Amino acid sequence: MHNDPELDPKYLGQISSDFVKIAEPLKEASYAIRRQEFSEYPVFAMCKIDQPIGQMLVDKGQAENDWKYFASMMEEFTQRGLIAEEKAFKENYKDPDEYCCLFVIDEQFTNFLFIPYPID
Repeated sequence: MHNDPELDPKYLGQISSDFVKIAEPLKEASYAIRRQEFSEYPVFAMCKIDQPIGQMLVDKGQAENDWKYFASMMEEFTQRGLIAEEKAFKENYKDPDEYCCLFVIDEQFTNFLFIPYPID
């Protein structure tokens, strides 16, 4: 659930630089998911290919980004068996007004990652 301490800083930089390009739509989607009471725990799957988790929010190239972003929530991850302990996930979940919960799906890294939204 925590950021992998072995995550290559250069790779994290690639993820972060792509995230910055579409942070605002993700922040708005997070707010909407919580406001409409779908979930208190929005999660955004981030990958370079299509995958079955969530609904497409930002496609590759839409904002000069290299990754695709899919809107989802903790409950879908629990239903799919990707989160074994919901209580532990909730305890480690960071403030969704300040951090984006990404589920990065890639050959080098597949895990949850919390990245702070850029400060306006």
